[in-house]
Amino acid sequence: MAKIVLGVGTSHSPMLSTPPEQWPEHAKRDLANTKLWAWDGKTHTYEEMVEMSPSSIAAELTMDVWREKDAANQAAIAKLGDVIADAAPDVLVIVGDDQHELIHDDNMPSLLVYWGEKLLNKPRDRTRMPPSIALAAWGNEFDGEVELDGQASLGLHIIESVMAEEFDVAHSKELPDGRGEGHAFGFVHRRVLDGKRIPPTVPILQNTYYPPTQPLPKRCYAFGNALRRAIESWDSDARVAVLASGGLSHFVIDEKLDRGVLKALQEKDADHLRTLPVELLNSGNSEIRNWITVAGMVEDKDMTLVDYVPCYRSPASTGCAMAFAYWE
Repeated sequence: MAKIVLGVGTSHSPMLSTPPEQWPEHAKRDLANTKLWAWDGKTHTYEEMVEMSPSSIAAELTMDVWREKDAANQAAIAKLGDVIADAAPDVLVIVGDDQHELIHDDNMPSLLVYWGEKLLNKPRDRTRMPPSIALAAWGNEFDGEVELDGQASLGLHIIESVMAEEFDVAHSKELPDGRGEGHAFGFVHRRVLDGKRIPPTVPILQNTYYPPTQPLPKRCYAFGNALRRAIESWDSDARVAVLASGGLSHFVIDEKLDRGVLKALQEKDADHLRTLPVELLNSGNSEIRNWITVAGMVEDKDMTLVDYVPCYRSPASTGCAMAFAYWE
């Protein structure tokens, strides 16, 4: 039977693929955002967030701090790449989200398993992106179209196994015409694994962002448990790595939420993860769901926190809190 040999968690923010000198370009999007989800579980304008934020945030907004934090982020990404390379898994299962890249409002499943033989990574038209997103797009895409291997046998087995446990997942065997994989998966292939062997991949999409089909935290954890049982019952001697892509809190940074999640992951406090308030899991915070699912897959393993780097980019507490960890 197959065996999960490694778990990984990584942020995938555009800030990770942007020089710190250009982080203010991302803050411009915050200025125009009238619905910034905050630590009170409500939305606020940028101006309201400035009023709510402590004055100490100013100390986070210097170029010296940004360069130090960027260096920490890049070191952590490289560390995760080395950890995966050292484990040399035969298959990689990535749990990530989609942000209207491949899945749209005409059909928005809560959970989806991709079981295609091939997985395409394809550059997008950057002229149609916001300037700050175009600046960081290289971090999700290779220079040209790249055809990666999927793992159809494991993907199908996961679908059949979790369906037997009453998880009514959607499935896909191919990407929409002309489209490549989404950012949550492209970042892993391009940045975390760049220059290293890329194993055949099974992408699992969770609708973290868009109501009304966002899975509850307890559902994510239970889904992770079911995914572990599916992988371990696969008739193969494959060594499997599982990975959570996304998070932690953004676009308003909530260090209390993040540190509580990380503590629960390290202490295997499943109750804390299952009962996270859903009102705190909106916007970018919602990607914490991907970490919860992977936690359910690796609850027999111990987590090593590589780094937690809250990267503030404005006096409104906006930015992205980066986290990097692995389980062995």
